[in-house]
Amino acid sequence: MDFSDILIKRRAINFFDPTRNVSETLLKDLLEEAVKAPSSFNLQPWKVKIVRDPEQKAALRALAFDQPKVTEASVVIMVLADRDGWKEGNETLEKHFAKNMQPEQRDWFISTTNTLYGNSEAASQAFANKNAGLFAMSFMYTASNHGLHTHPMDGFDHEAVRKEFAIPDNYWIPMLIAVGHLNPGTDIHPKAWRQSADEMILE
Repeated sequence: MDFSDILIKRRAINFFDPTRNVSETLLKDLLEEAVKAPSSFNLQPWKVKIVRDPEQKAALRALAFDQPKVTEASVVIMVLADRDGWKEGNETLEKHFAKNMQPEQRDWFISTTNTLYGNSEAASQAFANKNAGLFAMSFMYTASNHGLHTHPMDGFDHEAVRKEFAIPDNYWIPMLIAVGHLNPGTDIHPKAWRQSADEMILE
């Protein structure tokens, strides 16, 4: 599929076909492709929690303003932004360092990540959220390329979801992403108004 087609076809769909499944194999393929998203120093400060079980989806829907797409979509991806992803000892950071860097770079690397992302809670939060957002967008474009539809959601009770699904404190939940197939007979309206290039450019 041409990328311009992906841009057009990627829509926030409200009506999913509850009878069509997204297989575990396909979902893992999507994640493997989406992880190629850029991230600060390649730290990849994100994880995902996969919500597929009907009872879990029902529990999540109750905490997400009763949005039907939570239970109708084949699967919901909970995007988790790791606020500790810049810290020495973080599992993903250490794997990146071991695979891509040299021992003599360590002092510089750890000092730099601490300076940039560890100087305040706000800096750590921004670091986690913006990188997880890059991954989430990559995931949605990847899903579109495979003929699937998605819907990112930030309408949910963050702390209640964290408690219900036992999410560790270092993770913020920037969004949920419903993933599945469009419900047959659903009309997809043209994309809503978007800013032009001239309107985006701040003088």
